[in-house]
Amino acid sequence: MWGDKRVSVVLMTYAERHSIRQVIEGFFATGFVDEVVVVNNNAEPGTSEEVAKTPAREVFEQKQGYGHASRRGLHEANGDLIVLAEPDGTFLPSDIQKLLVFSEECDTVFGTRTTRELIWHGANMEWFLRWGNWAVAKGVEVLFNTSHLSDVGCTYRLLTREVAELVAEKMEIGGNHAGPEMMLIAITNGARFVEIPVNYLPRVGTSSATGSPLAAVVIGLRMIAMIMRFRARTPRPIVRPERLSHSTRWPGGGAE
Repeated sequence: MWGDKRVSVVLMTYAERHSIRQVIEGFFATGFVDEVVVVNNNAEPGTSEEVAKTPAREVFEQKQGYGHASRRGLHEANGDLIVLAEPDGTFLPSDIQKLLVFSEECDTVFGTRTTRELIWHGANMEWFLRWGNWAVAKGVEVLFNTSHLSDVGCTYRLLTREVAELVAEKMEIGGNHAGPEMMLIAITNGARFVEIPVNYLPRVGTSSATGSPLAAVVIGLRMIAMIMRFRARTPRPIVRPERLSHSTRWPGGGAE
């Protein structure tokens, strides 16, 4: 619990059998997490057995891709505050407290992995990934006239239930470039948001998405193309929140 709000953590898994149990236990150990929902996205053999050793609840999504798994997780989570994260050991469960603190003032809290002092030795955040994410984020700032952004690819983020329901309803991207779409749906529908630095650690195992520079570049280009399409179909002016309210739905806008 965070105050009077239930907290759910959603973990999408494909190739994290060797790290997922420790990550789940780490989130429960914070004392803030009421449930962990694991979305098994055609995960490698042995993953379900590891999840079964924890109090987490496992659900299955057959459509392959980060976007499909994220949408399923947002639908399945029961909390008032829903945190998305990776079960690959790259994020610290204890950093959830940072997101929860800012949830008292914002509807969405985005993590950023671009703060050099919080990038651990050996983490997969070489200069081209760090500056690439930064450059695309700055493009989003310009195109959508947003507050500060520095990392469109960080998958550690918090959404209120209202935002989660809105994002799950409007998401169209099923692949690994779905993260920025979720971000833009929230932003263009008037959600108050803030970006905060989180620790970024070496991954356990090899990523199927950014395990090679070429794969990272391909995903980056898909993100840019999606952002440009989103901008082209987003009504002007973009909705801006007049006051903070977790009980009032924002006006429409953004993706259709």
